[in-house]
Amino acid sequence: MTFKDILLEENVGGFDLVFRALIGSVAMIALAMDLIETSPWNWLVAIVALAGFFTAMTRHCTPYHYLGINTAKK
Repeated sequence: MTFKDILLEENVGGFDLVFRALIGSVAMIALAMDLIETSPWNWLVAIVALAGFFTAMTRHCTPYHYLGINTAKK
């Protein structure tokens, strides 16, 4: 299996997909409303928001691939 095949494989779905999108949205809202005050926490929440949105949009999680987890319906 090539690297491109791994990145294009959908392995996130159902509740997991909604949960990732929700966590990404909450993190983005917290950043936009300036609810997190210290600088290191801002970066951590930004990474969580980006990862949540990215994995929800692409429906792919690389750690899931290596762990053999697949929550997407086939």
